[in-house]
Amino acid sequence: MGNFSPGFWRSLNQARRGFVYAWKTEGHMQFHILAGAIVMGAAWWLRLSRLECLLLVYAIGAVIAAEVLNTAVELVVDLVQPNFHPLAGMAKDVAAGAVLVAAVQAVFIGIGIFWLPLRNWIGGWLH
Repeated sequence: MGNFSPGFWRSLNQARRGFVYAWKTEGHMQFHILAGAIVMGAAWWLRLSRLECLLLVYAIGAVIAAEVLNTAVELVVDLVQPNFHPLAGMAKDVAAGAVLVAAVQAVFIGIGIFWLPLRNWIGGWLH
């Protein structure tokens, strides 16, 4: 296909495998993807602007990317240190903290974008 080398397609397939692994093994990943789909459905339903939708896609993507990286850190830590070690646990906690930061950021972006359209929609129902 096109001018892409076989190495490109191999790398793309490996990335797909990693994403599918995270999807299948991490309940939080499934939650984030479902929540992202609901958010984008609400954005469509409320007819948000292109810029607002792009900001939501960015926020959702940041959370999903953080979750994928968190999964990778957990796998590497478990490989290197299969027994409990305080530093291994802290490495996992720090990676999970990155997911938390991205999720909180996404919530604030969502509130900022959805606040007025939802307030106007609810106000229309009350009048």
